Amino acid sequence: MLPLRHKLGSSPANGHSAFLPHIRKLVVEYCDAWPSSHNTRTFLLNHAQSLAAANPHVELVVRQRPFKEPILRAFYVNNRDKVIGLNGLEVTQIQKKAQLLLDSSGAKIKPLKKPVESSTLAARGIFSNLHATRPSL
Repeated sequence: MLPLRHKLGSSPANGHSAFLPHIRKLVVEYCDAWPSSHNTRTFLLNHAQSLAAANPHVELVVRQRPFKEPILRAFYVNNRDKVIGLNGLEVTQIQKKAQLLLDSSGAKIKPLKKPVESSTLAARGIFSNLHATRPSL
Protein backbone atom coordinates (compact mmCIF):
# COMPACT_ATOMS: atom_id res chain seq x y z
CA MET A 1 0.00 0.00 0.00
CA LEU A 2 1.28 3.44 -0.91
CA PRO A 3 1.72 6.06 1.81
CA LEU A 4 -0.78 8.90 1.85
CA ARG A 5 0.54 12.08 0.33
CA HIS A 6 -0.41 15.60 1.16
CA LYS A 7 -3.33 16.66 -1.00
CA LEU A 8 -2.42 19.31 -3.51
CA GLY A 9 -4.87 22.18 -3.65
CA SER A 10 -5.89 25.43 -2.14
CA SER A 11 -7.58 26.11 1.14
CA PRO A 12 -11.40 26.25 1.03
CA ALA A 13 -12.93 29.60 0.16
CA ASN A 14 -16.23 30.88 -1.09
CA GLY A 15 -16.57 30.19 -4.77
CA HIS A 16 -17.56 27.60 -7.30
CA SER A 17 -17.23 24.39 -5.31
CA ALA A 18 -17.31 25.51 -1.69
CA PHE A 19 -19.23 27.86 0.54
CA LEU A 20 -18.13 29.07 3.95
CA PRO A 21 -20.86 30.83 5.94
CA HIS A 22 -19.99 34.22 7.38
CA ILE A 23 -21.81 33.76 10.68
CA ARG A 24 -20.38 31.55 13.39
CA LYS A 25 -22.57 32.17 16.47
CA LEU A 26 -26.09 33.44 17.14
CA VAL A 27 -26.95 34.44 20.72
CA VAL A 28 -30.51 35.03 21.95
CA GLU A 29 -30.66 36.89 25.27
CA TYR A 30 -33.92 37.36 27.18
CA CYS A 31 -35.37 37.98 30.64
CA ASP A 32 -37.61 35.44 32.39
CA ALA A 33 -39.52 38.05 34.37
CA TRP A 34 -40.17 40.97 32.02
CA PRO A 35 -43.22 40.95 29.79
CA SER A 36 -41.19 42.49 26.94
CA SER A 37 -39.45 39.12 26.57
CA HIS A 38 -42.69 37.14 26.20
CA ASN A 39 -42.52 36.89 22.41
CA THR A 40 -38.83 36.01 22.58
CA ARG A 41 -39.60 33.18 25.00
CA THR A 42 -42.37 31.97 22.67
CA PHE A 43 -39.94 32.06 19.75
CA LEU A 44 -37.42 30.01 21.72
CA LEU A 45 -39.99 27.41 22.74
CA ASN A 46 -41.51 26.97 19.27
CA HIS A 47 -38.83 27.81 16.72
CA ALA A 48 -35.31 27.64 18.19
CA GLN A 49 -34.90 23.91 17.65
CA SER A 50 -35.91 24.09 13.99
CA LEU A 51 -33.65 27.13 13.49
CA ALA A 52 -30.69 25.21 14.93
CA ALA A 53 -31.48 22.14 12.80
CA ALA A 54 -31.73 24.23 9.62
CA ASN A 55 -28.37 25.93 10.33
CA PRO A 56 -25.97 23.28 11.69
CA HIS A 57 -22.94 25.48 10.89
CA VAL A 58 -24.10 28.13 13.41
CA GLU A 59 -23.69 27.80 17.16
CA LEU A 60 -27.04 28.81 18.70
CA VAL A 61 -26.72 30.08 22.28
CA VAL A 62 -29.68 30.95 24.52
CA ARG A 63 -28.79 33.13 27.50
CA GLN A 64 -30.77 34.79 30.26
CA ARG A 65 -30.28 38.51 30.59
CA PRO A 66 -32.01 39.42 33.87
CA PHE A 67 -33.93 42.71 34.00
CA LYS A 68 -32.88 43.83 30.51
CA GLU A 69 -34.60 43.97 27.13
CA PRO A 70 -34.27 40.94 24.82
CA ILE A 71 -31.65 41.06 22.07
CA LEU A 72 -30.38 38.94 19.22
CA ARG A 73 -26.61 39.05 18.71
CA ALA A 74 -24.62 37.55 15.83
CA PHE A 75 -20.88 36.92 15.74
CA TYR A 76 -19.16 36.65 12.36
CA VAL A 77 -15.95 35.15 11.00
CA ASN A 78 -14.44 38.61 10.41
CA ASN A 79 -14.51 39.28 14.20
CA ARG A 80 -17.48 41.66 13.99
CA ASP A 81 -20.84 41.37 15.67
CA LYS A 82 -24.32 42.77 15.06
CA VAL A 83 -27.00 43.32 17.69
CA ILE A 84 -30.76 43.70 17.13
CA GLY A 85 -33.18 44.63 19.90
CA LEU A 86 -36.26 42.41 20.08
CA ASN A 87 -38.42 44.59 22.32
CA GLY A 88 -41.94 44.89 20.90
CA LEU A 89 -41.41 42.45 18.01
CA GLU A 90 -43.83 39.64 17.21
CA VAL A 91 -42.63 36.04 16.88
CA THR A 92 -42.66 36.16 13.07
CA GLN A 93 -40.68 39.41 13.14
CA ILE A 94 -38.11 37.78 15.44
CA GLN A 95 -37.80 34.93 12.90
CA LYS A 96 -37.19 37.46 10.13
CA LYS A 97 -34.54 39.28 12.18
CA ALA A 98 -32.78 35.99 12.94
CA GLN A 99 -32.80 35.11 9.23
CA LEU A 100 -31.49 38.59 8.43
CA LEU A 101 -28.52 38.03 10.74
CA LEU A 102 -27.96 34.53 9.33
CA ASP A 103 -27.87 35.89 5.76
CA SER A 104 -25.69 38.89 6.59
CA SER A 105 -21.95 38.92 5.98
CA GLY A 106 -21.02 40.95 9.04
CA ALA A 107 -19.26 43.56 6.94
CA LYS A 108 -19.46 47.17 7.99
CA ILE A 109 -22.11 49.17 6.14
CA LYS A 110 -20.41 51.66 3.84
CA PRO A 111 -22.54 54.65 2.86
CA LEU A 112 -22.20 56.12 -0.61
CA LYS A 113 -20.58 59.52 -0.23
CA LYS A 114 -21.21 60.74 -3.74
CA PRO A 115 -24.11 60.11 -6.06
CA VAL A 116 -23.28 57.67 -8.83
CA GLU A 117 -22.86 59.45 -12.15
CA SER A 118 -21.85 58.10 -15.52
CA SER A 119 -18.82 59.63 -17.22
CA THR A 120 -20.17 58.83 -20.70
CA LEU A 121 -23.49 59.38 -22.39
CA ALA A 122 -25.94 56.55 -22.67
CA ALA A 123 -25.50 54.41 -25.78
CA ARG A 124 -29.07 54.92 -26.91
CA GLY A 125 -29.44 58.52 -25.87
CA ILE A 126 -32.57 60.12 -24.45
CA PHE A 127 -35.86 59.36 -26.18
CA SER A 128 -38.87 61.62 -26.00
CA ASN A 129 -41.91 61.94 -28.25
CA LEU A 130 -41.35 65.68 -28.24
CA HIS A 131 -38.01 65.22 -30.04
CA ALA A 132 -39.26 62.76 -32.65
CA THR A 133 -40.02 63.96 -36.17
CA ARG A 134 -43.67 64.12 -37.10
CA PRO A 135 -44.84 61.74 -39.77
CA SER A 136 -46.03 63.42 -42.96
CA LEU A 137 -49.32 62.54 -44.61
